Amino acid sequence: MTSIAANLQAVRARIATACLAAGRPAESVQLLAVSKTWPAASVREAVAAGQRAFGENYVQEGAEKALELAGSGLEWHFIGPLQSNKTRLVAENFAWMHSVDRLKVAERLAAQRPPGLAPLQVCIQVNVSGEVSKSGCAPGEAATLARAVATLPNIRLRGLMAIPEPTDDTRLLRGRFAVLRDLRERLNAEGMQLDTLSMGMSHDLEDAIMEGATLVRVGTAIFGERIP
Repeated sequence: MTSIAANLQAVRARIATACLAAGRPAESVQLLAVSKTWPAASVREAVAAGQRAFGENYVQEGAEKALELAGSGLEWHFIGPLQSNKTRLVAENFAWMHSVDRLKVAERLAAQRPPGLAPLQVCIQVNVSGEVSKSGCAPGEAATLARAVATLPNIRLRGLMAIPEPTDDTRLLRGRFAVLRDLRERLNAEGMQLDTLSMGMSHDLEDAIMEGATLVRVGTAIFGERIP
C-alpha cells in the first residue's frame, strides 16, 4: 500500500509532465488535495509531505477539520455544493469558495465574512456539461453572475470552476474544459482580471492542464478510495 507522501509525489510528477506537454511551467498549476471524508491524521500526513492547500466538499466536516488543524498554516478551499443557510461556516472558516453558482450565496458569503479575515477568494461554478444533477450555473448565465459577484465587498472573484461529466472521450472532455477557458478569456477581455481556472481531478488532470487549468482538485490519487 503506497503512502500519502508517495501518492503526492506521483501526482506532482503527473502535473509537471502535463505542463511540459502543454508548454507551461509546472508552477503555473496549483495542486489542491481533496481531503473530504478523510480524518485530520491523513491531512497531517499530506502536510508532512509538503502539501498546504486542502479542499472539502462537506461544510460541517470541513469547518471542523479547519478548526482542528488551526495554526498549521493551511489553506482551506470549499469545493462542494452549498445551501444558502450554511454560508456562514464557509465565510468564517475557509480561504476559498469554488462553487458559487447563484448570487444569493455570494451575497451571504460577502455579508458574513468576518472583518478580521482577508477577502474570501471565490470562483463561479459553471455546469459545462449541462447535467441536471450537477451544481453550477449555465455557461450562458456565467458572465452576468460574474459581473454581479465582482461588485460585492469582502470577497474577491478569482475565476471559474467546473466538473465535467466523467468520460473516456478525450475530445469531448477537452471541449468541456475549453468552454471554461473561453469564458474566462471573454470576461478578462472586459477587464475582469480573473486568474483561476479550477478544473481537473484525479482522472482527467492532464486534459484540464492542456486546456489551461491553473488549479487541479485531486483526492483519490492522493488519499485513496473514499472512506464510506
